[in-house]
Amino acid sequence: MTGSDASPSFRLAYVPGVTPTKWVRIWNERLPDVPLTLVQVPAADAAGMLRAGDVDAGLVRLPIDRADLSAIPLYTEATVVVIPKDHLVAAVDEVSAEDLADDVVLHPLDDTLGWERPPGLEAMERPATTADAVELVAAGIGLLVVPQSLARLHHRKDLTYRTVTDVPQSRVALSWPEDRTTDLVEHFIGIVRGRTVNSTRGPQAPARSSGERPDKSGAARRKPAGAGRPAAKSPRGGSGAPKGGKRGKPRRRS
Repeated sequence: MTGSDASPSFRLAYVPGVTPTKWVRIWNERLPDVPLTLVQVPAADAAGMLRAGDVDAGLVRLPIDRADLSAIPLYTEATVVVIPKDHLVAAVDEVSAEDLADDVVLHPLDDTLGWERPPGLEAMERPATTADAVELVAAGIGLLVVPQSLARLHHRKDLTYRTVTDVPQSRVALSWPEDRTTDLVEHFIGIVRGRTVNSTRGPQAPARSSGERPDKSGAARRKPAGAGRPAAKSPRGGSGAPKGGKRGKPRRRS
């Protein structure tokens, strides 16, 4: 925000493969007057954008330097190998790193798994991006080991993937600058942690009066003043006025 009178907004970065749709939907339900802007960023650029204040928070891949950034791990992804559909590995459900020892395994420059040493045979050159590596897999140049969400993101009809065991896995986290933990950041933390609207810290949607209930048009409706009260009884134990007919005359005393 550029001034004290600026309208509030929230900028959320997310790295390729991460799907923030569910959390954005909850945000829009709870804070309809605070727009949330999604900013897709390369995994390597996410921490820099957070530090520069270009975004308020980010869905990033760990590890990141936590010297001035807070991070809440959210989930861990399975690691898969992307292969042509006619590759031998396509005949099984999962493989180990050792099973890939005789294959060329591409290691793109934007890799997010943090290998000490990738499995398989080393390619002559490292592709610049994961997208470039997927094209090389389709061309029969080698295989690619990535988080499952990236395999889905770069899906092609001529390729498939299988789970790889005993290899690094990618962890996704919510991160933000430690010295800028605003009310809106706290609110988004509550959403990703599954807090209810009443337990979430930060700005809240206005509560509805206990005497109101929404009708089909969304407007509040109050009960009529006499609704729910029992009918008054007559002195003789009846529940109201006589149903009809003439009342008899009183007897004359002799």
